[in-house]
Amino acid sequence: MGIRVKILGSNSAAPAHRRHHTAQLINIEGKYYLMDCGEATQLQLKRYKIRAQRINNIFISHLHGDHYLGLMGLLSTMHLMGRSQKLNLYGPKGLSEIITMQLKYSQTVFNYEINFVEVDTTQSKVVHEDNFVQVTSIPLNHRIPCCGYLFAEKKKNRRIKKEVLPDDFTIRNIVRLKHGEDIFDDDGNLQYKNAALTLPARKSYSYAFCSDTKYDESIIPIIKGVDMLYHEATFLEEHADRAGSTYHSTAKEAATIAKKAEVGKLILGHFSVRYKELEPIRDEAQTVFENSELALEGEEFILDL
Repeated sequence: MGIRVKILGSNSAAPAHRRHHTAQLINIEGKYYLMDCGEATQLQLKRYKIRAQRINNIFISHLHGDHYLGLMGLLSTMHLMGRSQKLNLYGPKGLSEIITMQLKYSQTVFNYEINFVEVDTTQSKVVHEDNFVQVTSIPLNHRIPCCGYLFAEKKKNRRIKKEVLPDDFTIRNIVRLKHGEDIFDDDGNLQYKNAALTLPARKSYSYAFCSDTKYDESIIPIIKGVDMLYHEATFLEEHADRAGSTYHSTAKEAATIAKKAEVGKLILGHFSVRYKELEPIRDEAQTVFENSELALEGEEFILDL
């Protein structure tokens, strides 16, 4: 199944032109990960028929409102809908204080546990790992502590050739095949060669989400060669001075990072409200990095064979 990235919101600062604040739903082998949670995120989840209760891990890049103000509403709705499963919440220092303060003054106790994981935005380190993916933080250069996240699929199992599998083959031996092992009998004699009963594992993909940041080449070694990169492109190059002073990037700068990092595809987002039409942003990026696309809401970007 690979990695699927659903764009829920792609605007910066304020909602405008029917665009909402930053949020993305990342689907990896059927597991849901929410990346940022701007205002209206839960409405966007409903709009695109995504079950919020399937989200067990939420990653917040930084504490500017357009990246997290939808969080309390989403968490509260999960509670009201009877959630009982633990939820992991990753973000910079201060996020847990913001959530617990609101719960305190509303005298609310959730039905489920929130596991707060404080992310050090100054260094790149593994912050989450499960059976499918490893997530690493990406330090970014913004006005306040901010980081991106690199989602890297783990090595996948080999695929079974069901049509040639013996009828009496045991589950235990199927597991061995998936792990690349040959099958031997009790006397140590080779019974089945792995290559005869399996196909190579599908490719493991990687996706890097780089939230608000000014142009900074220090992230290139971390995101080098990723299959897909989301990089903010708040401004056009004609507003480069404004981008620098607000610690944001232009479309050309995002494309330059993509080119130097030799990524597979670039997704541009976090658009300034000054731009109603977005094609100029894409066009500017494509002059530097041809495989550049816009993070249009409702679009799904798929990494899979």
